[in-house]
Amino acid sequence: MADTALPATTALPLAALPRRRELLFGTAFTTSGVVMLMLTLVAAYLSARNAGGAQWLADNKIPLTQPNMMMLGLVMSVVTMQWAVYSVSNNDRVNTALALGVSLLFGAAFLNQSVFLFTVAGVTLAQPEGKLFYAVTGAHMAMVIAAMVFVVFVAFRALGGQYSSRNPDGVSAAAVFWDAMVAVYAVVWVGVYVMK
Repeated sequence: MADTALPATTALPLAALPRRRELLFGTAFTTSGVVMLMLTLVAAYLSARNAGGAQWLADNKIPLTQPNMMMLGLVMSVVTMQWAVYSVSNNDRVNTALALGVSLLFGAAFLNQSVFLFTVAGVTLAQPEGKLFYAVTGAHMAMVIAAMVFVVFVAFRALGGQYSSRNPDGVSAAAVFWDAMVAVYAVVWVGVYVMK
């Protein structure tokens, strides 16, 4: 009988295997779904506003100062998130923590300005446009809160040494979600506040 043994295979060392990026892919996949939801809400708002005509938010006065400052703060937070990605890629734990902390402060400032804007605008749910107004702006506020929670978890793990130049995926994933949140606010800013 002939020897039917299987040929020996050579195993690759672990260092030669490509690094998987499940967290980054999963975050990008989830972010795309959230962005589609937000764009659908903005489209519904714009469609209803076009149908409402001149009566849309006629009883309310929405100033542009707060939305403009909110947009400026979020644009600056994009810079700090990229600073965090750069710092973790260079094994600079102190600057990573500082950048993530400053990003969280920008997020908290955004939420504070949003609540203040709601009190100034005086839009109520009894108004026909009130439901869509709060659906769009409230959903974006929920997105900001989710991004801040994500950054808090990433910051704790980065401070613990779990993210470094060998594995920066967590900070990069948080930056992907944060940047998408800022891009969505740019659409909300133009569609809801600037175009009124």
